[in-house]
Amino acid sequence: MRRFLIQVFIILICFLLQTTAFRYLEFAGVVPNLLLIPTVSFGMMRGRKEGMVVGFLSGLLVDAMYGTILGPYALLYMYLGYINGYFHRVYYMEDILLPMLMVGVNDFFFGLIVYIVSYLLRGRLDFGFYFVHVILPEMVYTMILSLVIYKPLVRINLWLKSLEEGVDKS
Repeated sequence: MRRFLIQVFIILICFLLQTTAFRYLEFAGVVPNLLLIPTVSFGMMRGRKEGMVVGFLSGLLVDAMYGTILGPYALLYMYLGYINGYFHRVYYMEDILLPMLMVGVNDFFFGLIVYIVSYLLRGRLDFGFYFVHVILPEMVYTMILSLVIYKPLVRINLWLKSLEEGVDKS
């Protein structure tokens, strides 16, 4: 229960930073997708189930605040968290390159799916413009911030893991 509450707190902090502070720190007119960082991180650190839960909660928060219906972003983030859970077996906590690259890959696919659903299905076919002006800057910005946010997430995960192991041994 403690882990779940702390993950919800991390999701809320990332959401608040993404929607408030980083609106003033735009890079090339885009804001980083901070909710992808805990989704990717917890998926890789804890596995598919945990990545799926964190992704679902992240997407549900976006849907509740900005969507007209509940579900599309929750489903998208949930799938991304689940897919990142497959990397749990080849993941080392000391390694920062794999999580950073996975954040970039996830942000690319996130932007691609949003483009397909929001623009392509409406007949707007200028993918090159959308890629250069939205997907690429957001991907780079999110990857850079993952370098800063990832290490505290690893420390929190290790702390929670030590608490869980301590409780199990008693």
